[in-house]
Amino acid sequence: MKEEMDMEKSERKGRVTLTLAAASLIAGFGSSFQYGYNVAVINSPAPEMKLFYTRIYEDRYGPMSDNLLTLLWSVTVSMYPLGGFFGSLMVAPLVNKFGRKGTLLFNNIFSIVPAIMMGVSEVAGSFEIIIAARFLVGICLSSNVVSMYLGEIAPKNYRGAIGIVPQLFITIGILVAQVFGVRNILGNMEGWPIMLGLTGIPAAIELLLLPFFPESPRYMLIQKGDEKTARKGTEGWFYDGDVDEELCEMRVEEQSEQAEGRLSVLNLFTFRSLRWQLLSVIFMNMGQQLSGVNAIYYYADSIYSSAGVAEDHVQYVTVGTGAVNVFMTIAAVSHLLSRYKWCNKCSTFHPQTSLDWMPYVSIVCVIIYLFLHPSAGPIPNVITTEMFRQSSRPPAFMVAGTVHWLSNFTVGLVFPFLERGLGAYSFIIFACICLATLIYIGVVIPETKNKTFLETSKLFAHRNRVDIFLYSYYFHMVLKNFYTKFNKRFN
Repeated sequence: MKEEMDMEKSERKGRVTLTLAAASLIAGFGSSFQYGYNVAVINSPAPEMKLFYTRIYEDRYGPMSDNLLTLLWSVTVSMYPLGGFFGSLMVAPLVNKFGRKGTLLFNNIFSIVPAIMMGVSEVAGSFEIIIAARFLVGICLSSNVVSMYLGEIAPKNYRGAIGIVPQLFITIGILVAQVFGVRNILGNMEGWPIMLGLTGIPAAIELLLLPFFPESPRYMLIQKGDEKTARKGTEGWFYDGDVDEELCEMRVEEQSEQAEGRLSVLNLFTFRSLRWQLLSVIFMNMGQQLSGVNAIYYYADSIYSSAGVAEDHVQYVTVGTGAVNVFMTIAAVSHLLSRYKWCNKCSTFHPQTSLDWMPYVSIVCVIIYLFLHPSAGPIPNVITTEMFRQSSRPPAFMVAGTVHWLSNFTVGLVFPFLERGLGAYSFIIFACICLATLIYIGVVIPETKNKTFLETSKLFAHRNRVDIFLYSYYFHMVLKNFYTKFNKRFN
């Protein structure tokens, strides 16, 4: 009888409520959708926007060189992640002062302003407005607070699934931008300013709907000491199970970190007990952003054109790959190692034009790459939420966001020059980064499925007691073994 009662309690514990699902969808649409939309929004209308840049510049200063236009365009693309970098520096103070939900609302208030700026840029006759607006919208969408909010309100057995929601909306945002970018819709000389300005709509919707949902109960209990509000937010809203047990888990976490106090980023780097968690956050965010996937999103049409795809077909190929991306995110499961393994293999194929059938191979390789990448996409944010406890989570997300956006900025700024310099071999660099990330994950990252935050923290306790040089030696031996096998096979 007792076993049956325990089984029934276990099945009931952590069930997804309608409110949890609604909060996840609203938060994901309001913030993550904007993130994805702004990644891809200037890809398809790039030719028309470059003509606008050229016309405005020549009216002011005279003829514009191709190198200057390439530089201006790469700056326009990379201003978005650069703004994200500066915005990520504000994550910790914002989430500690305004809470998780409060920070999401705060960001969306200000993300409407750059949307208006981009919408009126052509009328104002200024490409500088677009560059500045891209920077501002990056600041507003920088914080990854959606992942923090959803990670804290979700039951532990659904935390991974809920963690995919932001990635799903990112891919939907990318797809919507690609669809709007079709020449017959908004990807034309008259429609691109409207297309850029539409990013303000999701922000307005989240501002209207999210205030009706509670703040993160974990934030209210551990950081604000408001048990009444935390219980109210947990019971019937985000949690359908034993509320007392859930609150007890929060109290245990609170007691375990009282000695640490509230950590700053500087403190985070000095705590030996958080060393490998911090290194993992840095390596996983670098691996995700430097994998080359953002180069595809930012410059998809250019990549397909250089592959020999007919100009009239490029926009539809781009939309098709975006649809595959959304489909695979919906179907994504947490086979992290195998995903990075195959991302590594497929990223070695770069568009080539020496053979008639190579454009089709290039398209297939990009589709396979996007087919496999989405399941790895949300992992860094989910892992960051799970590896750190309440006091260290805000500075950890601050570090994660900084690395994420700096890496994103690097890809956006450098890729056009990388492609011009290396041509067909550009993506080999990304393949090497995927391989290095695969090895790190296989060696260091433990399985966190169905673990509480405290249990996940204990998984790293042994690693943090081991000297870091021993792991460095182990990495060296793994790479040496791989190199030896590679030489034997191909030489």
